Amino acid sequence: MLRRFARCFLLVLAAAASTPAVLAQQVAVEEFSLPNGMQFLLVPRSDQPNVVSAGWVAKVGSVDERPGITGISHFFEHMMFKGTDTIGTRDPAKDAKYRAEQKAVRDEINRLVWTKQYERLNRGEIDDAWDPANDTQELRVLRGKLDALIKAQQGRGVGGAEAATIVKDEFDQVYTKAGGSGMNAFTSYDLTCYFITVPANKLELWAWMESDRLHDSVFREFYSERDVVHEERRLRTDSTPTGRFQEQFDAMFWASCGYAWPVIGWPSDLNSYTFEQAQDYWNTYYRPGNLVGIVVGDFDPVKAKAFITKYFSRLDSGTKPPPPVVTLEVEQLAEQRMNAAGDFPPAIEIRYHTVPAGHVDSYPLDMLSEVLNERTGRLYTGLVEGRGIASSARASSDTRKYAGLFAFDAETRGAATPEQLEAAWYEELAKLQTEELPERELRKVKNRVAAGNYRRLENNMSLLIQLAFAEALLDWREINDGPKKYEAVTAADIKRVAEKYFAPTNRSVAVYRRQ
Repeated sequence: MLRRFARCFLLVLAAAASTPAVLAQQVAVEEFSLPNGMQFLLVPRSDQPNVVSAGWVAKVGSVDERPGITGISHFFEHMMFKGTDTIGTRDPAKDAKYRAEQKAVRDEINRLVWTKQYERLNRGEIDDAWDPANDTQELRVLRGKLDALIKAQQGRGVGGAEAATIVKDEFDQVYTKAGGSGMNAFTSYDLTCYFITVPANKLELWAWMESDRLHDSVFREFYSERDVVHEERRLRTDSTPTGRFQEQFDAMFWASCGYAWPVIGWPSDLNSYTFEQAQDYWNTYYRPGNLVGIVVGDFDPVKAKAFITKYFSRLDSGTKPPPPVVTLEVEQLAEQRMNAAGDFPPAIEIRYHTVPAGHVDSYPLDMLSEVLNERTGRLYTGLVEGRGIASSARASSDTRKYAGLFAFDAETRGAATPEQLEAAWYEELAKLQTEELPERELRKVKNRVAAGNYRRLENNMSLLIQLAFAEALLDWREINDGPKKYEAVTAADIKRVAEKYFAPTNRSVAVYRRQ
C-alpha cells in the first residue's frame, strides 16, 4: 500500500505530455502559514461541487526512527484516531486515571522483560522474551492487572458499561454523522498523512476536529492498541508467503540508513515503546513547524483561512525541532544475494541503489521504468510474450527523500526458472546500456504516462495525496515543475543512467523457489 501511494506520486509528477495544454497545466495552490509555523496549501476548485477533501501531513516516517522505536510513526497513525479529552471519552478524569494506572503496570512489565526475560532468552531458557507463555509468576500477575484495567476502561470488566470511559470510534462517528466519508491515514518511509472528504459546509468542523487531536491527543489505548498493530503485522507480513523474506531483503539491501527496518516496525520494538518515548516523539515531530495542512475542493478561501486561523492557531509551536537525518546509505561494493524457499511461485527480484527524489538522475530513471512496463513495454514483450518465461514482469523506480532504488521483479511461467528470468533481465538491460531508445518509443511512453496521470489530478483526494508526497519529499511546486523535467528526458539520458547505476557490484538479488 505504501509503495502504491509513492508510485502514484511519481507518476503524477511524470505527467509530461506532448501537448502544450498539458505541459502548461498549473495546479493553483494558495499557500499561507500561521504564526505558530504550521503551513497550509489551499486549492479551491468546483469540479466536485459542495465537497472538500482535507487533511494534513506530518513530515515524519519510518526513516526518522531508530532501533528501539521502529514502527512508532505508524503506531502514532493508530493513536491519532483514539481521541482527546473531548472526543472519545465520557469521563476525561476517570479515563486519565485508567491511563496512569495502566502506565505504571506496563512500565513494570517492560522492566522485568528487558532484564529477567532477556537474560533467560540469552541463556537459552526460553525462545521468546515477550511470549506470555514464558512469563514468570510475577509477570503473569502484572499482565492480569493490566488486562483488567484495559477491560474496565473499555467496559468489558468489573462494573461493565457503567465503568467504561471510552466511546469507541467517536472520532469517526462525529464525521460520519456530518456527512464525512473516506476518513483514513497512511504512514510511509518519509511521511504520515491523515485525510477525509467532508461536505463543503462542514469545513469548520474539520478544522476544529483536526486541531483538537493535534492539540490534545491523549494516546488512549496506548497499550491495548499494540495487539491491533501486531495483528496488522501478522496479516501483512507474517501470514503472506513472501512477507518476511521481503522484509529481510529490505534489511539486507539497506545497509546503513533508516529504510532498513519495516514501516510497521520490528516486533520487539512494538512491545517496548514507553509513554515517555511517545511523548518525546510527539513533541518533536507533531508540532506545527513540521505539519502541512491541505484543503482541496469547493470552498471559499477567505472563510477557510478564517476557520484554520481560529482553530489551528491554538497549537503550541514547541521548542524541540526535528533533528536532521544524518545517516546516509553507504556505497555497496559487492553483489548481495538472498535465496528463499517457501510456498510461492518461483520468482526473482533484482535491486540497484539509485538516487533520492529530486535528483537530476531521478527523472530519467523514472522514465526508464515506464519504458519497461505496461503491455507494450519491453519486459512484457520481451519476457512474457517474447521468451514466454514469465507470467508477469515489471520494473519500479522508488525515489525516496534520502535515497532511491530501482527494482526488476518477475514470476516464472511453466517450467522456467528464476535463473532464466535473471539472465533475460540482464539481456534487456544490456540493450538499454548500449543502444539509445528510438525517439518514437520514448515519445509513446511520455504520452501514455501523461494521458493517465493528467486525469488523476482532476480528483480532489488524489490531488491531496500528490501534494502531500510532493511537499514531504521535495516541495509542493514539484506538482507543476515536474512535468517539464520529465518531458526534457532524452534517450541519451536514459542510456546514461542505465550505464551508471546498474553495475553488478551495485545489485542485490532475491531468488524465490518453491519449497
